[in-house]
Amino acid sequence: MPIKELILAALLAAALPVAWANAPVAEGEPAASEVAATEPLSEEAVEPAAEEINEEEFLATLNFQQGKVVLGDNLATLNLPEQLVFLNGEEAERVLVDAWGNPPDSELPLGMILPAGVSPFSDESWAVTVEYEENGYVSDEDAADIDYAEMLEGLKEEAQENNAWRAENGYEPVELIGWAAAPHYDAQGKKLYWAKELKFGESDKVLNYNIRVLGRKGVLVLNFIAGMNQLAEIEQHVPGVLAMTEFNEGSRYADFDPDLDEVAAYGIGALIAGKLAAKVGILAGALLLLKKLWIVPVLFFGWLFRRITGKRKAESQAMAAVEPVAEPPVQPAASTLLDMNKHEEDKR
Repeated sequence: MPIKELILAALLAAALPVAWANAPVAEGEPAASEVAATEPLSEEAVEPAAEEINEEEFLATLNFQQGKVVLGDNLATLNLPEQLVFLNGEEAERVLVDAWGNPPDSELPLGMILPAGVSPFSDESWAVTVEYEENGYVSDEDAADIDYAEMLEGLKEEAQENNAWRAENGYEPVELIGWAAAPHYDAQGKKLYWAKELKFGESDKVLNYNIRVLGRKGVLVLNFIAGMNQLAEIEQHVPGVLAMTEFNEGSRYADFDPDLDEVAAYGIGALIAGKLAAKVGILAGALLLLKKLWIVPVLFFGWLFRRITGKRKAESQAMAAVEPVAEPPVQPAASTLLDMNKHEEDKR
């Protein structure tokens, strides 16, 4: 049986008994479970819920763009080299959901970059999703001060701690193995890139390669979808993707106006230490669909908390000789892990 039919069968097998058990039963009528035990399934009931995608027909519906592509409402421009092509947001979502088995998002991406001449159904395929997060101007003042080795150790510890919560809630454990590519920030171009090597449960290792381009009111988010075995190929394309991606005039980092524009509540470090993999490719698509791994607790809060409180501790020690420090109020215990991950302003 094809993998998609196996996935659908597993989902139906898990969902239907619960739905039937909770259905209201009219007086005098047998329960749904009793009916299921006595009535044979019809031929329609055992047919697969979805047909296999015809690769040739699916590809014929996609418009692979080349050259210069404008993103959003004149937000940014991609100057694609001949080795790369682009799909708009709607077509990108179709590839992610219909071809690769990811769950649909509430918002469409701006688009997707793919290697030219390679079918997204091929094992050699990879992609770069392009999104925009308008959360304000991200200050890069802390970029030179971040100890990425220290950050990695903190993120590994928190990933292990979060796995207890994930196990209790039926999710596969997540192991952050290390940097597949150490973080690097181009202060002149306002571009940041890094890669994490992840492992979900007993699945193959997943490459989580990221690029962030800083703008006036937000950040362009470019995430590579590929396997660890494609790391060398991806690294060959990273310089080209970095060079071809630019905000347009009016949305550039240099266009920031402190009197008009909002400043983001986080800096460079939080961009790197944020969420784990959001989407995966062909090999891990079934795992993502079954376990809903897009619900991954954010890890950067613990690292950021230690970074901030560490600085405050040093400042308080310096002031202790001249001014007594009042005891901080005792905070109520968080009821869930997600509560602990919230900023204080989000709890009010």
